[in-house]
Amino acid sequence: MIIDPRTYGAKADGMANDAAAIQQAIDACSSMGGGTVRLADGTFLSGSLRLKSNVYLEIDASARLLASPDIADYSPDVHHNRYRNEHDIDRCFIYAEDAHDFGLIGRGVIEGNAESFPNAGSIYRPMMIRMLRCSNVHLENLRLYDAAAWTTAFLDSEYIWVRGVDIKNDKRYNGDGLDFDGCAHVFISDCYVRGTDDNLCLQASSRERPVHDIHVTNCEFTGVCAGIRIGLKSIGDIYNVVIANCTMNRVWREGIKIESTEGGAISEIAVSNIVMRNVTRPIFVILNNRFEPDDYGTSIELDHIPAIGRLGNIDITHLTAVDDEEMAKTHMRFTDDVMGEPKFAGIRFDAADGHPIEGVTLSDIRYTFIGGVNKSDIPADCEYPKVLDRLKEPEGRSSENYYPDWSRTAFMDLRNIDDLRLKGIRLRTLHDDERPAILTEGCDDMIVDDIRVNGVDWR
Repeated sequence: MIIDPRTYGAKADGMANDAAAIQQAIDACSSMGGGTVRLADGTFLSGSLRLKSNVYLEIDASARLLASPDIADYSPDVHHNRYRNEHDIDRCFIYAEDAHDFGLIGRGVIEGNAESFPNAGSIYRPMMIRMLRCSNVHLENLRLYDAAAWTTAFLDSEYIWVRGVDIKNDKRYNGDGLDFDGCAHVFISDCYVRGTDDNLCLQASSRERPVHDIHVTNCEFTGVCAGIRIGLKSIGDIYNVVIANCTMNRVWREGIKIESTEGGAISEIAVSNIVMRNVTRPIFVILNNRFEPDDYGTSIELDHIPAIGRLGNIDITHLTAVDDEEMAKTHMRFTDDVMGEPKFAGIRFDAADGHPIEGVTLSDIRYTFIGGVNKSDIPADCEYPKVLDRLKEPEGRSSENYYPDWSRTAFMDLRNIDDLRLKGIRLRTLHDDERPAILTEGCDDMIVDDIRVNGVDWR
């Protein structure tokens, strides 16, 4: 069954609000057992839409689904964003709850109308897509452009296929691409993601909904924060994650970022065949604990400082990261938010004393770093801080994601890792750098084989 929303009065002229007609078509299709609601030949302006089981909303190559510029057209009854202090992006454009066997498909465009929701001067900015407790979901071949906040948020859902999607979300803060919280059995392939925040996130805000069996392949990422972020929201466990055959280009923070910060366990992570160009920190991994009620990175569900969780069994192999002269610059998000510069770069693993990361393999890595950092560029009176266990040391500065804003090594800073394997690593600077190439501190059961720095054997 294929239904055209024009049957219910849609104008498709980009001026009249077609939300009621599109929703009627979706509801009718659902009541008749399912099928496809097809948007074609025009621009369909709409506020919040609710997808239903067994119904595919198809945006044809001749169509555009355009988000309304009026926040009043977005329902407040679409769950919420799960980051503390970010209630301004609770609303969303396309929503599904407790639905199954459905999706968004087609070769057309869904446009979020970001310019109608400025970073300042407007309280609310709707996400583009949010799905809660759904299963057997398909998001395929669409162009998702200019969301006013996150592009997608899949929450407590399973069996999700995201294929051939083109995401461009680089006009506003919170420009995430693909976010998964409490999800399992996720298949992401052949996507392009560009944004002002994390391109792809795996999060676990509940112990009851672990994140597992995640597959990411054949994708390209570019943006301001992380290419792929695993954790931060990590009350629950995250495991069985495979990332392969991806490229990252012009990522001003991290390529691969893994953070176990809220008491859960992150483990069994395999990363292979990754190529990065102009990525400030190719790999960043940290195990700590934190609870900052006024901080944007804290889960709504967290109400106390948790015990330090667990992080381990991380295998990163066949990774190539190359800088060119562009990386000699300081890179910003918009006009005043520094994201990366040469003194703040490199591959870093870190954990609190007594809570090591357990089981790390870094093999067949080639990293060409811009270099050029002098000792005078680093604060002379500032000792590089440790990661603190906040249950034991609630005061004092702890080494974390955004602090300190400098690196004590040129290439690799590896601290508090048990069972560390380094093999077949080639490191090179474009300009002389006065910092140590590699530091390994508190690393027990370490095996090093075949590491060369600027053509010379390390150690």
